Amino acid sequence: MMLKSTSICFVLSALASFSLVRSAVLNVYAPPVTSPTTGTVWTIGEEAVVTWDTSNAPAQISNKHGKIYLRLHGVTNMTALAAGFKITDGNVTVVVPDVAPSEKYVVVLYGDSGNWSKKFAITA
Repeated sequence: MMLKSTSICFVLSALASFSLVRSAVLNVYAPPVTSPTTGTVWTIGEEAVVTWDTSNAPAQISNKHGKIYLRLHGVTNMTALAAGFKITDGNVTVVVPDVAPSEKYVVVLYGDSGNWSKKFAITA
């Protein structure tokens, strides 16, 4: 009986401490990609800048670090073009990888959630 009473006291104590701890409200943040956009042309091996709008960033972002991926025909290349940058920076420079030329690439910006650019071209 003593073990049962101790277990009940432990559970009630744990529940009480959870109710006393208030965690900060964190917001999902998916800023819109502003560049590249339709008409943009990247050249393989050169540097390019990806930009996004940070004007509506909430005070508490659940994932403050971002990753940039390249996507073509609905398939995301799982090698990040950039990673570990602050999602509130608003831009990051990448090196255009050696990929098949196409006018249908998009970049995907991941932080809390994914957001992608308009279609743009990559040339050799």
